[in-house]
Amino acid sequence: MLTAVELHAVHKVHRRGTQEVRALNGVSIGFPAGTFTAIMGPSGSGKSTLLQCAAGLAEPTAGRILVSGEDIGRMDERARTALRRERIGFVFQAFNLVASLTAAQNVELPLRFAGRRPDRAEVDLALSAVGLGERTGHRPSELSGGQQQRVALARALITRPDVLFADEPTGALDTTSAREMLAMLRRLVDQQAQTTLMVTHDPVAASYADMVVFLKDGRIADRLELEPADRTRPGRIAAQMARLEA
Repeated sequence: MLTAVELHAVHKVHRRGTQEVRALNGVSIGFPAGTFTAIMGPSGSGKSTLLQCAAGLAEPTAGRILVSGEDIGRMDERARTALRRERIGFVFQAFNLVASLTAAQNVELPLRFAGRRPDRAEVDLALSAVGLGERTGHRPSELSGGQQQRVALARALITRPDVLFADEPTGALDTTSAREMLAMLRRLVDQQAQTTLMVTHDPVAASYADMVVFLKDGRIADRLELEPADRTRPGRIAAQMARLEA
């Protein structure tokens, strides 16, 4: 199986005055293409730092990171920016929509930033894929939180990215909207082989993944492979999290 993202002995140290905080401590892991991985761990375990480094949003202190076989550490900032715009999609807890733009215009933004002329049919199709085909002309204030996050998802997918990175994508949603978003992410993996890496603190959210990677103190503490039945039984994930937090 092809590997979409690889981390090789990745360290990330934050310096605060004379103090050093080691967010990642020699992490080595590969994320297979076409799979859904959840990343969990106690607060301060390094899970968001791992995602940011893997996505090229933060530069590791040491180690190598490959996205679709390309070493992003060997790229200059211009090349990394192009990689993020064209081959990586992002969904965050905050929807980060432009309030003055319609849903369709928000979805178009990555194409415009990449210097591509948006195809309206392509944009409409992206919104239809997340169940918002009739809301293309609505602004964020006219949409619910769940609908806004679906616009953010359509925006992330419009460039057909190699990898989708999601950082607590259901954190600001109610239970029903969160489950709809997770089901959508799962369908993208199952039907379109969309490689997805998701940071979450929620065992229910993690249960939609193929694998859960647990971090503690900047290191990989455990991995848990999941079956479809685990989506109705997130107890194994919750129990492992409790052991890490003990």
